[in-house]
Amino acid sequence: MLKTRSQIETEERKNFSQFGQYNSESAGRKHPEPPHSYRTAFQRDRARIIHSRAFRRLEYKTQVFLNGTGDHLRTRLTHTIEVASVSRTIACALGVNQDLAEAIALAHDLGHPPFGHAGEKKMNQIMLKDGGFEHNIQSLRVVELLETLYPEFDGLNLSYEVLEGIRKHDKGYYRPSYKNKKEENFPNPSIEAQIANMADEITYYSHDLDDGLDHKLINEQKLNVVTLWQKCSELVGKKYPGLKGKRRRSYIIRTLIDRQVADLISATSEYIQNFKFESSDEIRRHPERLIRHSKEAQKGNQQLKQFLYENLYHHEAVAMPNARGGNVIADVFSFYEQNSKMIGEESAKRIDSEGLKRTICDYISGMTDRYVLEEYNRLRKM
Repeated sequence: MLKTRSQIETEERKNFSQFGQYNSESAGRKHPEPPHSYRTAFQRDRARIIHSRAFRRLEYKTQVFLNGTGDHLRTRLTHTIEVASVSRTIACALGVNQDLAEAIALAHDLGHPPFGHAGEKKMNQIMLKDGGFEHNIQSLRVVELLETLYPEFDGLNLSYEVLEGIRKHDKGYYRPSYKNKKEENFPNPSIEAQIANMADEITYYSHDLDDGLDHKLINEQKLNVVTLWQKCSELVGKKYPGLKGKRRRSYIIRTLIDRQVADLISATSEYIQNFKFESSDEIRRHPERLIRHSKEAQKGNQQLKQFLYENLYHHEAVAMPNARGGNVIADVFSFYEQNSKMIGEESAKRIDSEGLKRTICDYISGMTDRYVLEEYNRLRKM
């Protein structure tokens, strides 16, 4: 049976919670486009993100361990896909827009520079007097300016709601006027944006834990002080008493993620019942975030986060290579400042409008770990 876009939008109104973001109520795009016959606005956004060059480059960008360290370790791309999967699960359970939550998740790290958070920190230091650098804001630059796939406009021309979700660390969420609604500044984003944000956190810490165990930088003996790990380990031990090694550890991680997702869905549902939200904008106007964990889970997550910072993220085997990566970024940046003609041709066109330092920042932040190292070695020989 053929299903048109309008039929999908009609089904949304029947199946979604009232506070979910309907495609038919999207504020639209900066550059108006005719609607697609068979795909909704957020389905089109998801496809545009997946087909972008910035999305493909995530395969060769560091998550925690430098790209190329191990074939089974997460990259920025695999992390992104995992966040999208968890986002869809939560959105489905709460009866809100899965496509929107997934699109936001897929776009949330497009602006991440090479070498993970060490690269981001170094880039921010370099740009401190020129507007700074923050990967969420850079993700917006990618989808609004830097991608050049369409003849009519720069960027991907994503819907307002996806852009709103990418701006997850901003204090306010501006929406332009559309249809019979006036422009408005909201204290919070849509519930789908909140879902993608929390799914990122759940995925980040759980899978970094998995990679840290695989890389033998942390072990179960150290993890016994983490309550969340203890509980999940006990559950797996009771269910599969003979399970050992990597298979056992993997199932503990899976159990940990399931517990966190289930707790978030339960705590959020309980909180929502105290209110009678009748639209997505009421979620945006609400002074607090709706997507949340229970107090017990928050405490457990904070303990896990602290453990990872103390035992993994600051571990010499992680911190030193990433720090060297940051120094590579600084050296390449300095070279381009002194030799602006060496910047890529497409990027160089923006020097007049964006300024030299911001243009270099855009250029380097779009590089993969592999490419910036190749560029570094090439420039050293000149």
